[in-house]
Amino acid sequence: QVPLVESGGGVVQAGGSLRLSCTASGHRISDRAMGWFRQRTGNEREFVAAISWGGSKTLYADSVNGRFTISRTNSNNTVYLQMDRLKTEETALYFCAARQLGTIIATTRAVDSFQYWGQGTQVTVSS
Repeated sequence: QVPLVESGGGVVQAGGSLRLSCTASGHRISDRAMGWFRQRTGNEREFVAAISWGGSKTLYADSVNGRFTISRTNSNNTVYLQMDRLKTEETALYFCAARQLGTIIATTRAVDSFQYWGQGTQVTVSS
Protein backbone atom coordinates (compact mmCIF):
# COMPACT_ATOMS: atom_id res chain seq x y z
CA GLN A 1 0.00 0.00 0.00
CA VAL A 2 1.02 3.58 -0.68
CA PRO A 3 -0.79 5.92 1.74
CA LEU A 4 -1.41 9.05 -0.31
CA VAL A 5 -2.72 12.22 1.30
CA GLU A 6 -4.01 15.20 -0.67
CA SER A 7 -4.28 18.76 0.60
CA GLY A 8 -4.88 22.25 -0.72
CA GLY A 9 -8.51 22.00 -1.74
CA GLY A 10 -10.99 24.70 -0.90
CA VAL A 11 -13.38 27.26 -2.29
CA VAL A 12 -12.24 29.66 -5.00
CA GLN A 13 -14.01 32.00 -7.36
CA ALA A 14 -14.15 31.26 -11.06
CA GLY A 15 -10.97 32.47 -12.71
CA GLY A 16 -8.96 31.93 -9.56
CA SER A 17 -6.18 29.51 -8.67
CA LEU A 18 -5.47 26.70 -6.25
CA ARG A 19 -2.49 24.43 -5.70
CA LEU A 20 -3.07 20.88 -4.58
CA SER A 21 -0.39 18.79 -2.90
CA CYS A 22 -0.01 15.05 -2.49
CA THR A 23 2.43 13.22 -0.28
CA ALA A 24 2.86 9.69 1.02
CA SER A 25 3.41 9.21 4.70
CA GLY A 26 6.24 6.79 5.40
CA HIS A 27 6.52 5.69 1.80
CA ARG A 28 8.77 6.98 -0.93
CA ILE A 29 7.00 7.90 -4.15
CA SER A 30 10.03 9.26 -6.00
CA ASP A 31 10.27 6.15 -8.16
CA ARG A 32 6.61 6.14 -9.16
CA ALA A 33 4.68 7.95 -11.83
CA MET A 34 1.91 10.02 -10.26
CA GLY A 35 -1.40 11.37 -11.42
CA TRP A 36 -4.35 13.56 -10.54
CA PHE A 37 -7.95 12.66 -11.24
CA ARG A 38 -11.23 14.30 -10.35
CA GLN A 39 -14.77 13.17 -9.82
CA ARG A 40 -17.79 15.40 -10.04
CA THR A 41 -20.99 14.41 -8.30
CA GLY A 42 -22.79 11.78 -10.32
CA ASN A 43 -19.93 11.38 -12.78
CA GLU A 44 -17.15 8.89 -13.25
CA ARG A 45 -13.62 9.62 -12.11
CA GLU A 46 -11.72 11.39 -14.89
CA PHE A 47 -8.08 11.91 -15.70
CA VAL A 48 -6.58 15.35 -15.13
CA ALA A 49 -2.78 15.06 -15.32
CA ALA A 50 0.15 12.67 -14.85
CA ILE A 51 3.89 12.96 -14.38
CA SER A 52 6.73 10.47 -14.75
CA TRP A 53 8.98 9.54 -11.84
CA GLY A 54 11.64 12.11 -12.66
CA GLY A 55 9.26 14.78 -13.87
CA SER A 56 10.57 14.83 -17.44
CA LYS A 57 7.27 13.71 -18.97
CA THR A 58 3.78 15.03 -18.31
CA LEU A 59 0.31 14.35 -19.67
CA TYR A 60 -2.80 16.51 -19.42
CA ALA A 61 -6.45 16.15 -20.20
CA ASP A 62 -7.37 18.38 -23.12
CA SER A 63 -9.78 20.33 -20.91
CA VAL A 64 -7.02 21.49 -18.53
CA ASN A 65 -4.03 21.75 -20.86
CA GLY A 66 -2.53 25.21 -20.63
CA ARG A 67 -4.27 26.02 -17.33
CA PHE A 68 -3.10 23.25 -14.97
CA THR A 69 0.48 22.25 -14.22
CA ILE A 70 1.58 19.03 -12.57
CA SER A 71 4.99 18.96 -10.92
CA ARG A 72 6.89 17.06 -8.27
CA THR A 73 9.66 17.54 -5.75
CA ASN A 74 11.10 14.13 -5.02
CA SER A 75 13.33 15.43 -2.26
CA ASN A 76 10.23 16.15 -0.18
CA ASN A 77 8.17 13.31 -1.55
CA THR A 78 5.44 15.58 -2.90
CA VAL A 79 3.48 16.00 -6.11
CA TYR A 80 1.61 19.20 -6.95
CA LEU A 81 -1.21 20.31 -9.18
CA GLN A 82 -1.29 24.04 -9.88
CA MET A 83 -4.73 24.96 -11.17
CA ASP A 84 -5.22 28.37 -12.80
CA ARG A 85 -8.25 30.02 -14.41
CA LEU A 86 -10.57 27.59 -12.72
CA LYS A 87 -14.09 27.10 -14.02
CA THR A 88 -17.27 26.40 -12.10
CA GLU A 89 -17.66 23.05 -13.84
CA GLU A 90 -14.35 21.97 -12.34
CA THR A 91 -15.91 21.69 -8.91
CA ALA A 92 -15.05 18.13 -7.90
CA LEU A 93 -13.27 15.82 -5.52
CA TYR A 94 -9.65 15.70 -6.67
CA PHE A 95 -7.65 12.51 -6.15
CA CYS A 96 -3.94 11.83 -6.16
CA ALA A 97 -2.84 8.47 -7.56
CA ALA A 98 0.38 6.49 -7.86
CA ARG A 99 1.47 3.91 -10.38
CA GLN A 100 3.56 0.86 -9.68
CA LEU A 101 5.67 1.94 -12.66
CA GLY A 102 7.75 5.09 -12.96
CA THR A 103 6.91 5.78 -16.58
CA ILE A 104 3.89 7.16 -18.37
CA ILE A 105 2.77 6.82 -21.95
CA ALA A 106 0.07 8.50 -23.98
CA THR A 107 -2.54 6.00 -22.81
CA THR A 108 -1.74 6.43 -19.10
CA ARG A 109 -5.01 8.25 -18.61
CA ALA A 110 -7.16 5.36 -17.48
CA VAL A 111 -8.16 4.94 -13.86
CA ASP A 112 -6.78 1.40 -13.86
CA SER A 113 -3.34 2.65 -14.91
CA PHE A 114 -2.89 3.71 -11.29
CA GLN A 115 -2.84 1.28 -8.40
CA TYR A 116 -2.84 3.49 -5.31
CA TRP A 117 -5.23 6.29 -4.42
CA GLY A 118 -5.71 9.00 -1.84
CA GLN A 119 -9.02 9.93 -0.22
CA GLY A 120 -9.40 13.12 -2.23
CA THR A 121 -9.59 16.84 -1.53
CA GLN A 122 -12.65 18.91 -2.42
CA VAL A 123 -12.32 21.81 -4.83
CA THR A 124 -15.31 24.12 -5.16
CA VAL A 125 -15.30 26.84 -7.81
CA SER A 126 -17.97 29.46 -7.23
CA SER A 127 -19.44 31.82 -9.81
